[in-house]
Amino acid sequence: MSAGERRPGGPARPRGRAADGAAPEARRRALSELRDTVVNCRRCPRLVRWREKVAREKRASFADQDYWGRPVPGFGDPAAWLLVVGLAPAAHGANRTGRMFTGDRSGDWLFRALHRAGLATRAESTARDDGLELVGTWITASVRCAPPGNRPGPSERANCRPYLEREIDLLEDVRVIVALGGYAYRHVMRIFRGRAWDVPSPMPGFEHGLEVELAAPARPDARAAAGQPGRAKGRRPSADALTLVASYHPSQQNTFTGTLTEPMFDRIWARARALGPA
Repeated sequence: MSAGERRPGGPARPRGRAADGAAPEARRRALSELRDTVVNCRRCPRLVRWREKVAREKRASFADQDYWGRPVPGFGDPAAWLLVVGLAPAAHGANRTGRMFTGDRSGDWLFRALHRAGLATRAESTARDDGLELVGTWITASVRCAPPGNRPGPSERANCRPYLEREIDLLEDVRVIVALGGYAYRHVMRIFRGRAWDVPSPMPGFEHGLEVELAAPARPDARAAAGQPGRAKGRRPSADALTLVASYHPSQQNTFTGTLTEPMFDRIWARARALGPA
């Protein structure tokens, strides 16, 4: 179902992208700097203790592996038009491998689906150096450290929020955001509401396949014409509108019970592609 209608059309090559489809070098450098900042973050004592404890004690099946045990940065195509937002790294998945959704069952589902949709070069994601590349896609999370019980606290979410906000600012070509699970969906909606974007109120309840159009604040010249001086708050350098698509998270709880099936998941990525640039 849809909450708000997408504007028709759209540029074949969004502004901010180089003529050959590659991201500008300045953006690549900024994303690299953000990665370094994320990896060195120690702002949440509870999460630092937990991620490092898991990395020391390990799961028996991974006892011979060196765990990452640090915050996990986003990764993907710097010229991405699609942003995928999850909850947080899994304790023995991304907290072990150092790459989002890599090394766990949720990632198995995600990358198979992305590969079928032509958004990933491989159907498996096993390690940071396995050769997998994302196509037009960037994967990130609401929280960057593995939380105990997969439940980050409100202050921990707030501490991580600037990292996702910075990615949103840097990834100027993004036109579609897929939120995996209700937590990520609500977090993205709060971010854009905080930026004074046109977000439906009350917030539509989470459901699989929901689409919400998020419209940017008026441009400064439009505000001036309306007698509202000043810079438009929250405006990204590029898109006037984004479409947020909600999906069930590919957790084992959802996939083992049939709450999320592969055909249901495939439809999410097919719809994202239909909403993306021509």
